Amino acid sequence: MTKLSVNINKIATLRNSRGGDHPNVVQAAIDVQRFGADGVTVHPRPDERHIRYKDVRDISSIITTEFNIEGNSRESKFIDLVLETSPHQVTLVPDTEGQLTSDHGWDTITHRAYLKETIARFREAGIRVSIFVDPVIEMVEGAAETGTDRIELYTEAYARQFRANMHEAVEPYVKAAERAVALGLGINAGHDLDHHNLAHFARCIPMLDEVSIGHALISDAIYLGLENVIQIYKRQLQPA
Repeated sequence: MTKLSVNINKIATLRNSRGGDHPNVVQAAIDVQRFGADGVTVHPRPDERHIRYKDVRDISSIITTEFNIEGNSRESKFIDLVLETSPHQVTLVPDTEGQLTSDHGWDTITHRAYLKETIARFREAGIRVSIFVDPVIEMVEGAAETGTDRIELYTEAYARQFRANMHEAVEPYVKAAERAVALGLGINAGHDLDHHNLAHFARCIPMLDEVSIGHALISDAIYLGLENVIQIYKRQLQPA
C-alpha cells in the first residue's frame, strides 16, 4: 500500500509564531509515527520560518519509521544538513530564495548535469533520492537520466482541477507514472493533496510508493484531531 509521510512544517510554523517550544516539533514527529504515519517529512528553508535546522537534527534521532528531508539542494547548508543527518530519503525541490511554497518541478533537461552530480553525492552516502517533477513525459524521461531513485509528482494542478473533472485532472499523472515505471523509477506525490482528492489519485496510480502531506492534514487535525486524521488519510490510500 502507498505510504503516508506527514509533513510537520506547519507544527513548526505555529510554534514559531509565539516563540518558545509549544507545540513541540520533536514530540509532533514522535506522535505522528505513533498515530500510524509511515514517515515524517520536513522542509527546512534558509530563513527557518518553520522547520529549523536544529529541529532536523533533533528529529533525526527519534525516527522509527522513515525520515524524508525536502529542500533546495542549491543551498550548501541544506546539502551539509542532509549528509549529517542521513535521512532515508532526500527530496530535491527547485525552490528559489524566499519562496512561499514549492510551486513547480525541476526542468530535468536544462538542469540534468547539475542534478546528476548532486544526486550522485547523496546516493554515495546511502540516501535514497527523489526529485520534484511536473507530470510531463519529457521531464520524467529527463529525470531517469539523472540517476534519481524516484520522482515526486507535483500535484497542485491535479488538486486545482479535481472538483471540476477528476478524471481529466488525473490523466497526465497516470501517463507520467506509467512512463516512470517503465523507466525504472519509483513514484512519490505531494502538494495540495487532501482527504477529498487523495483516494482517486491513489487508485488511479496503484504503483504510487509514497505521498507526503502537510498543510491539509495538519489543518484537518485542528478540527478532527491528529491521530484521527492520520487514520482518515491512510484509509484513502487503501486499494479499492
